[in-house]
Amino acid sequence: MANWEGINEFVAVAELQSFSAAAKRLGLSTAQVSRQVVKLENRLGSKLLNRTTRVVALTDTGETFYRHCQPILEELNAAERVITDLQAKPTGKLMMTAPVTYGERIIAPVINDIAKAHPELEIHLHLTNQLVDLIHDGYDLAIRLGTLEDSSYIARRLSSRAWHMAASPDYLARFGTPHSISELAKHQCILGTSDSWKFSRQGKPELVRVKARMRCNSGVAVIDAALKGLGIAQLPDYYVNPYLDSGELVEVMPGYQIADEGIWAIYPSTRHLSPKVRLVIDALVEALQ
Repeated sequence: MANWEGINEFVAVAELQSFSAAAKRLGLSTAQVSRQVVKLENRLGSKLLNRTTRVVALTDTGETFYRHCQPILEELNAAERVITDLQAKPTGKLMMTAPVTYGERIIAPVINDIAKAHPELEIHLHLTNQLVDLIHDGYDLAIRLGTLEDSSYIARRLSSRAWHMAASPDYLARFGTPHSISELAKHQCILGTSDSWKFSRQGKPELVRVKARMRCNSGVAVIDAALKGLGIAQLPDYYVNPYLDSGELVEVMPGYQIADEGIWAIYPSTRHLSPKVRLVIDALVEALQ
């Protein structure tokens, strides 16, 4: 069995290079800290610290022992914080961000339910399609769609989204229904912010540049144009599903639909989640899945 007696005191002295400063950090007397370190050295049979009247320094053996002890103590402290947080109530301000349309339609209703159930929480939801820097801008949590860039953030998958190509029955009656990517050149396409559409050909993802009759940086405007028979649009499911269900839009080329993309909650890399962030992520997982 591991004997932890004296470890906290030794690590504190090693980091602060002072018995009195270590005693202050630990809430003990200087004499208590000194006794515990001496007991530890006697138990190990090795001198860990060189002491003079003015300086406290690690010996070579002490340096090695410190490198092993310090991360273990950090993990123990993190474990204690996790248990404490599990029993704590989520309170205080939570700053989060999400894409505009997905945030309005999907995220905001869940967040409003959380705010209603937890009046002690102050939730700030900022909707933007810009990728914000969570740490620099002070956000606790962000919702991201699609493929994530490599980063130091931690990501948890909440759900997924599917992309659909769709057009109105009126448009397809006038211009016909395309059945291959090459046929799109003969059609009127409505683009959003990207010049390319996403396809899957023989199981492999492919980006294809599409010539646009119209384009707008708003998915709501693009879906309105498609509903009015102005062309074919490619948009995520949360834009088109209600209109596919009602028959106001018809799916086009479903055989070329790409695999579903992830919807993620990301947060800065830390050793444990605060109760408020954990609450929001768990509620989003439950609601979206």
